[in-house]
Amino acid sequence: MTFNQSSLFGQIDDLQDLAIIERPIRRSLKTAEEIEKLTVDEDLNDIERAVYLLSSGQDVQRASVVINLPNLVRQNPAETFRRVVPKVREVLHVAGVEMQLAAAGSFLTILQDDIILIQTHTHSILQIVLLNLDHRDAVVSNAWLETLLSAIDALPKETIRQEILNPLVSKAQLSQSVQARLASCRILGKVAGKFESQIVKKDLLPLVRSLCQDVEYEVRSCMCHQLENIARGIGVDHTKAVVLPELVELARDEGSTVRLAAFDTIVNLLEMFDNDDRTRVIFPLVKAFCEKCFKADEAVLASLSFQYGRLCHGLSGSFTEEQHLWFLEFYKKLCILGLHLENGHCESQAYPLELERKYELVRKNCAYNFPAMVLFADPKCFLSELYPTFSSLCNDPEISVRRTVAAGFHEVVKLLGSNVHYIHKELVALLQDDSLEVLDALTNTLQDTLELATSRGEGAGPESKQVSVPDLIPALAAAEQKTAASLRWRVHEKLLQRYSCLPRIISGDQIYFRFLQRMFTIITTNNVLPVQREATRTLCVFLRYNRKLEQRQEIIGKVVDQLAQGRSYWNRLRYLDLCEIAMELFSKSYFCKHFLVPALELVSDPVANVRYKLCCLLPRLKSTIRLPAEKPMLQQLEFCVRRLLCREKDKDVVATIRKTVLELDKIDMTEPYHKRHERDLLDQKKEKEETLLLEMEQLERQQSEGKLTIDKHSDKKRRDSKTGLTIPKNLSGSASGATLSSSAGKEMKKAKLARSRSLSSHPTTPKMVNSDKPPKGKETGSGPGTGKGSLLPMNDDALRSHHFSTTPTSMSPTPSASMPVLIRSNTTNTLDHRSNGAKDTQSRKLSIQRKSNSFGMQSGRE
Repeated sequence: MTFNQSSLFGQIDDLQDLAIIERPIRRSLKTAEEIEKLTVDEDLNDIERAVYLLSSGQDVQRASVVINLPNLVRQNPAETFRRVVPKVREVLHVAGVEMQLAAAGSFLTILQDDIILIQTHTHSILQIVLLNLDHRDAVVSNAWLETLLSAIDALPKETIRQEILNPLVSKAQLSQSVQARLASCRILGKVAGKFESQIVKKDLLPLVRSLCQDVEYEVRSCMCHQLENIARGIGVDHTKAVVLPELVELARDEGSTVRLAAFDTIVNLLEMFDNDDRTRVIFPLVKAFCEKCFKADEAVLASLSFQYGRLCHGLSGSFTEEQHLWFLEFYKKLCILGLHLENGHCESQAYPLELERKYELVRKNCAYNFPAMVLFADPKCFLSELYPTFSSLCNDPEISVRRTVAAGFHEVVKLLGSNVHYIHKELVALLQDDSLEVLDALTNTLQDTLELATSRGEGAGPESKQVSVPDLIPALAAAEQKTAASLRWRVHEKLLQRYSCLPRIISGDQIYFRFLQRMFTIITTNNVLPVQREATRTLCVFLRYNRKLEQRQEIIGKVVDQLAQGRSYWNRLRYLDLCEIAMELFSKSYFCKHFLVPALELVSDPVANVRYKLCCLLPRLKSTIRLPAEKPMLQQLEFCVRRLLCREKDKDVVATIRKTVLELDKIDMTEPYHKRHERDLLDQKKEKEETLLLEMEQLERQQSEGKLTIDKHSDKKRRDSKTGLTIPKNLSGSASGATLSSSAGKEMKKAKLARSRSLSSHPTTPKMVNSDKPPKGKETGSGPGTGKGSLLPMNDDALRSHHFSTTPTSMSPTPSASMPVLIRSNTTNTLDHRSNGAKDTQSRKLSIQRKSNSFGMQSGRE
């Protein structure tokens, strides 16, 4: 057999396999008889077609009629209820689960949409619903029960009384099934809010009492859950007399689910009990319940721990000091349930797996309730009462517990206020946690957490003083490295987004040396586009709030070199993304000065994707150009458009540039005036903030130079005092005194001359020297003579927090308390004017004194 023959037989085998595969498909096609059965006469109207399909159609056709029943009722309600609904009732007796569920949904739509006009129609539907409540399938029965409960809200009171309450009395009897009695409990709880308290007390309370004392624990538990609705329906007075005794009895029930239901109901009704009831009845009852659960009923502990925060908060106003301490100590026991301390660390004990999972859930619920317990114990007592418990929860061996603590960490920080430094160590520990789930939960509120954790004040506003957190910066850097090394890029993206708050937390130098290069690395090497874009935005935020000119210039140089002029087209695309972000963060003038030209140079990029993205960005780039100051920029942009129109060969880029040309022509005409005005105001605000950054940088530089000058003078004085050198006070008149002493030879003349020198040396020497030199505006705050009067103390954190305040008053030209820089500059100017005026008056006084001295010397000679 040759090779061609073997290949031919192989193809035949493949065809036979395909034929075998097609056989079931052909068998599954409908036969002519089946198609005939599914065919319906086209001349029939909707009602006749529905009746025909319900009578002789298949299950699929019947289900379609049941689903379409609300539309039939809207079109022709009378005929639908006369002919179709009775057929549906007959079909439901033998219908399957799917049709039953479809019918429940359709009848609920009919009852809720107010499309029934006659009371008899409502009666017929409710009869069908109540009849199917006792269906043997629990799923179907629950579906019809939910339909009835949802319909009660839309039904009038009289209809509920006649159609629902009257049959309910018989369904709540012990002779009925457990399923019927459970449905009666839920219906009682639902209708209690529809009637007045007297009707509820008269008609419903006897049924409630009998169901609370039912022989089945499931019925007692279900009725106990509905006691909250019953209590709110009869009011506070009747609740104390009727509902509270039933709750006390059910809380002592032999069934754990009944006791748990009673506990949940008591917690939900705490606001309806007065202080006397809470002290005498509720507290002993809850205490006994907690002790019993802790010793012998671990299944109930999970629900108890979940409701514990609400319980303590609701009862805190009625507790004595002893009761308050007992609940706090019981909470501490729950937080370490299933753990033992070894060398200061919590470790899991050896328990069966099911019991270990219950203990883990209890500790997780305790972590969820921890902020409420801080409020219960008083934040001032946190260090002595709850800090060990909080530390154990943050270092719990189970990830779910630590994740829950991390999710509520910001709430604890808010409650602690000025004592937030107590939990700095736990914040760093959660940032360095091995589990990304914990870090993800902490990242959701990381911005609020960091701002509050690093402020000494009550909030994180511009007036709060910043405080450093030990090991915070390494922990943040390590968290970013950990998320970058994982496959969960969404966590990495979220963390980079939260890092945009770092300029409010740490200094610009720390950001520059620890985080900035990392942003460049992510942008140029990461493979996930959302992560790259978020790193680009964070980089722009770091650049926006950096106050050192050299660092800003270096960052912009790196951006142009590594992104705009990068070797990879992917980096050049990221530069265009950066331009979009920069247009949002920076003013138009700043963007045009630093970012626009490198973006326009990409018009000659060899990759079509880059040119395509540039074409899409051209309208926004044009909107940043302000005429006539930036007319060369506009000419360069128009040159780029002409170049693309003339030389572009890629069809997608050509189509895009043609659309862009139309947008560029309409950009000034189509935009409303109020939008332009709002954008211009926002741009002016950004420009003022950038100018303020430059002023702050100059003031910081002047202050540092002034400190250096003061240090040099103080060092010189110390050296002079050690060597015994002193500066004479009358140094200013030494030259004139030397000439007079050389010309005069008599002692009387020397004495008179010395007297004249002492008169002329009363003004201080520095003022005489400064009065001869014109004042310089740039050196008003750097000289040692004006350091005490003109320079206010400058706080780097205060200036940084001031820059991030987004209130419109922070950028107003009027000096205010929130603008320390402007106050400082105005104060310096006024002091300069005052000092110049004082120097002028002193120079005039000195000239008068010199004239009088010369007249005295002439009289001495005579």
